[in-house]
Amino acid sequence: MDEARHIASLVVLARPELFDAVKANLRLLDGLELHQESNAGKLVVVLEAVDENQILQRIDQINNLPGVLNAALIYHELLDPAGEIE
Repeated sequence: MDEARHIASLVVLARPELFDAVKANLRLLDGLELHQESNAGKLVVVLEAVDENQILQRIDQINNLPGVLNAALIYHELLDPAGEIE
């Protein structure tokens, strides 16, 4: 790894009737992985980015997807090129 990477975890709350569409739209976004989900429309998402601004932009993008009620940052970690966690 040549540059620092930011890893963030989000909980996304979506309208249950639009949950499949929300997941399909999320899968189209770069640097994003879907992990856990519930029938109530909750989804755990992990983002990888080069800086904090990119994470904030992605959260805004997710919040603006049709069917998304809220995307909340739960965890953020900075991995530096030496492999140390900051």
